[in-house]
Amino acid sequence: MMPSTRILVDADACPVKEEIYRVAYRLSVPVVVVSNAHLRIPVHPLITRVVVDDGFDAADDWIVTQVDAAALVITADILLADRCLKAGAAAVIAPNGRPFTSSSIGNAVAVRAIMSDLRAGGDRIGGPPPFAKEDRSRFLSALDAAIVRVQRSVGG
Repeated sequence: MMPSTRILVDADACPVKEEIYRVAYRLSVPVVVVSNAHLRIPVHPLITRVVVDDGFDAADDWIVTQVDAAALVITADILLADRCLKAGAAAVIAPNGRPFTSSSIGNAVAVRAIMSDLRAGGDRIGGPPPFAKEDRSRFLSALDAAIVRVQRSVGG
């Protein structure tokens, strides 16, 4: 039996949860909201919550164990995106709408490592740009397109 399409959300710092819920309702796609702390979620049969312990990478580890060819993962965490792609996720999308792909993830991991080294060395470098309205719009388009593509490939 083919797995059914679903969305796994790395939810602790996700700024697009409401958008994910709206798309899920419209397209009847289940959502699993994964966090280290109890987050409020809508009371709806398509939305479930998983609260993991507060161990380092506990939410990431749980998400990776659930990944298959029908799973869409929403995360800003580059290392989690890399793990999910390697585990066979159908798609991994950042909250700003940028897809992580097998061809782009290597560069993203390398840039992350360089920035981390610079910060550790005391260099003052800015973080990511503030989340903008255009990011929200780009995310909605990317999520819609990914769901349609996955549903076609896995049949549901």
